[in-house]
Amino acid sequence: MRIVAVIPARMASSRFPGKPMALIHGIPMIGHCYFRVKMCTDIQETYVATCDKEIYDYIESVGGQAIMTSSCHERASDRAAEAMLELEKRSGQRIDILVMVQGDEPMDTPQMIHEAVQPMIEDSMINVVNLMGVIESIEEFEDPNTVKVVVGPDNNAIYFSREPIPSRRKSADDVPMLKQICIIPFQRDYLLEFNQTPQTSLEKIESVDMMRVIETGGSVNMVMTLEPSFGVDTVEDLKKVEQRMSSDSLLDQYR
Repeated sequence: MRIVAVIPARMASSRFPGKPMALIHGIPMIGHCYFRVKMCTDIQETYVATCDKEIYDYIESVGGQAIMTSSCHERASDRAAEAMLELEKRSGQRIDILVMVQGDEPMDTPQMIHEAVQPMIEDSMINVVNLMGVIESIEEFEDPNTVKVVVGPDNNAIYFSREPIPSRRKSADDVPMLKQICIIPFQRDYLLEFNQTPQTSLEKIESVDMMRVIETGGSVNMVMTLEPSFGVDTVEDLKKVEQRMSSDSLLDQYR
């Protein structure tokens, strides 16, 4: 089974331009993501997919693998799919599972990658998996940059939103506050099918592409992780993550 990780990254972030190359403990954020994903033994190959030469050159300079993609992509999954097809073309070998890892969650660990991909290794009928974690504060729960998720008893996603869901109005103490973590393994063919499906109405409203899966009758298998993860959407987030990573045990393994 060929399992490949692709980290889509671009410099033109509307909220934080140049975000992938922002330094955290002297290393660009995209570097942290690359080194940590590459540590996972379930992954045979790890690539950064980008349309920016600055990112490409940096990854190459540290001995990593990068692939140039179109600058026209609006969604990370489109960039990941282009990279996947190009890698298959170069190698002449089919990829079975494509693990898409967002390049703005620099605290992700090899264990988290393992947790996300394991259900798909065990059951080829699962088309897409998404990692989730516990939201630690009301501030994070109310932050629109944090994508919240509600799951059913089968651990499949019922709904994703940037709004606080479920409501805390009636029973604040008992409400499960869960967030999406953007480690998303796809079965190869399903990724291509997903990208060929037009965006759906709730996907556009919530600005969460996994809603497309739910709205078209599919299932997103959610896997809980106890590992901490925090996305970087603003300069303030960058400062918080740098502070949290001061005691990170993985950092010394690659800096």
